[in-house]
Amino acid sequence: MPKTFKSGDHVSWNSEAGRVRGHILRVHTKDVEYKGYVHHASPDDPQYEIKSDKTDHVALHKGRTLRLLRN
Repeated sequence: MPKTFKSGDHVSWNSEAGRVRGHILRVHTKDVEYKGYVHHASPDDPQYEIKSDKTDHVALHKGRTLRLLRN
């Protein structure tokens, strides 16, 4: 069973630039088009829309790439 998160959770993930931290803005449970690509999502395997703490960049990631941080 994949990890599940909710809006507002503080999470981290790996990127090309290293470990990034951010807060979940939205949880997508249906396919969503974002930045010209279709990101596949379902209730069992959602996509998480996350805003970076440092750069305000917004990205979509699956739960398996995320780690929950303690605030």
